[in-house]
Amino acid sequence: MSSTRTSYARYVALGDSQTEGLGDGDDTTGLRGWADRLAERLARHDTGLRYANLAVRGRLAEQVRTEQLAPALALRPDLATVVAGVNDLLRPRFDADEVAGHLEAAFAALTAQGARVATVTFPDVGRVAPLARPLVPRVLALNARIREAAGRHGVVVADTEAHPAATDPRLWSPDRLHASPLGHDRIAAAVAHALALPGSDDTWTHPLPAPDRPAASGWRAGAAELRWAATFLGPWAVRRLRGRSSGDGRTAKRPALLPLLQN
Repeated sequence: MSSTRTSYARYVALGDSQTEGLGDGDDTTGLRGWADRLAERLARHDTGLRYANLAVRGRLAEQVRTEQLAPALALRPDLATVVAGVNDLLRPRFDADEVAGHLEAAFAALTAQGARVATVTFPDVGRVAPLARPLVPRVLALNARIREAAGRHGVVVADTEAHPAATDPRLWSPDRLHASPLGHDRIAAAVAHALALPGSDDTWTHPLPAPDRPAASGWRAGAAELRWAATFLGPWAVRRLRGRSSGDGRTAKRPALLPLLQN
């Protein structure tokens, strides 16, 4: 498929909580998220666009492949996004080659069927949450393999790692694992730019205006880190120890291709 294509009729999103939309809305009023926002951008030019979102929070890359790939292929998308791997990064046992292999299997199957496929790299998590700095080598290793796999299959990459603006705290929700509404909008803009959609540009890489108040420093910053660990990191660790996932019992929010305004 030509890399210059900008018109799509069937868009299918595969992934985990970020693609499901956590951090942008809630389970009561509904989640939006970057994939929904990308679909909205697509629909500005293709009013007949139909969109499905198969992503489920907590899913590992292998689960995205085994649970979502076949349904995605059955929908015969002409555009698909595949974004996963963060949940793998957080596990004690992590193999970048194995995780990227699951993503590459999805890239290969979707492109072989004729879909245009896009993915993203992940930003420096140590700049988002200082306590996560030990994970940075994992992030860099996975990003490198994502780029390599994407290159082998003609998959376009929105390379968020390359742009420090992606780690601005205002782009992240309080849990620092999921994008804020503004962050989701920037991810959508990044993927739109990678796909060369009409009206897209590189403004998603630009820094936000200076904040009204300087960032906390010293003991205040340390206290904020401890509050974050107690509020978000602790509960996450307890779920892992119990063998549970935030996605247990959940299914895709939009499993069928539907016109964008139909939820």
